[in-house]
Amino acid sequence: MRRIQVGIIGTGWIGEIRARTCAAHPLVAGVHLAEIDEAKLARVARDTQAKTATSDYRELLRRPEIDAIIVACTPETTHYPFTRDCLMARKHTFLEKPMALELKEADELMALAREHALKLTIGYTQRFNPKFAYVKQCLEDGTLGRPVTALVSRNVSRSIGNKIGGRIRLSPAVMEATHDIDFILWCLEGVRPVRVYSEVVHRIMEHEHGTPDCQWIVVTMEDGTVFTIGAGWALPPGYPHFSTATIEFVATDGALLIDDSHRDIVLNTLKKGMVLPLSTMPGERVRHVYQGPMEAETIHFIEAVALDRPVLVTPEQARQVMEVTLAADLSAERHAPVTLPLERHVA
Repeated sequence: MRRIQVGIIGTGWIGEIRARTCAAHPLVAGVHLAEIDEAKLARVARDTQAKTATSDYRELLRRPEIDAIIVACTPETTHYPFTRDCLMARKHTFLEKPMALELKEADELMALAREHALKLTIGYTQRFNPKFAYVKQCLEDGTLGRPVTALVSRNVSRSIGNKIGGRIRLSPAVMEATHDIDFILWCLEGVRPVRVYSEVVHRIMEHEHGTPDCQWIVVTMEDGTVFTIGAGWALPPGYPHFSTATIEFVATDGALLIDDSHRDIVLNTLKKGMVLPLSTMPGERVRHVYQGPMEAETIHFIEAVALDRPVLVTPEQARQVMEVTLAADLSAERHAPVTLPLERHVA
């Protein structure tokens, strides 16, 4: 059994979760951190007993002992250049979504990973949500029969919308619906999307951030299956980081309805009013256990590198999701369907 050393670029909300998970795993011999916020860097380095900590991510790339890098930094414009540098430094890389902002950037990252025989995977955490995995299982084992249609409706609070909108102008398709598009395409693996239609609504976020409040996306697959994804970040701010989702999957031999609304735990206090604990998409630590899919996803990457196993989310799959989200934004702008592949449609 080979133990590995892992670098984490960015120790914000998501990067800290991944750093703590790596530090606690027996296959990880050491954690190395890069973060421009010095106070945050010092705190996370102390809590994870990091071997090294720096404000310059390139220092991690120069360390030959580091086998893999997790790119968890913002803004999203950093994803492509930082990941490109990691792959050029011969490091296996885990990248938070989105994979890139342009398809040509995604293509370059895939080419680099293939050229250097490196593992490259993208953070589509909901594949590690047991409820979502159950849908995939029921399709694979024939329980549901042949897919007919699917619907995923996801909403997050305005606090998340403001957080994202405050750092970059990206749509709900790119930042929220992307998880659910990946999930449905994973369920329908082997069948290509051929047409995308999308509409957006502007009421709340447009004035301050120039982004839509919600986005609805209809995707037609080459076999005629149609799925719909709704995503928005306009829920009232009373529920910090609150994420609620419902799934309907209808097939020839059955239907599967999933409630992932996180309304099963309600805390009401005089000081803060009603809140819904444990309702974040990535999950969170509760004393000695971790609630949510992000820990399992991080462990999957550790084991893929240390034990030379395949990654669950391939860069080719992430690139396809990216193509659908870009097509959705283009369709919303034109108020017309967009055909795929996207390169044939865009001059």
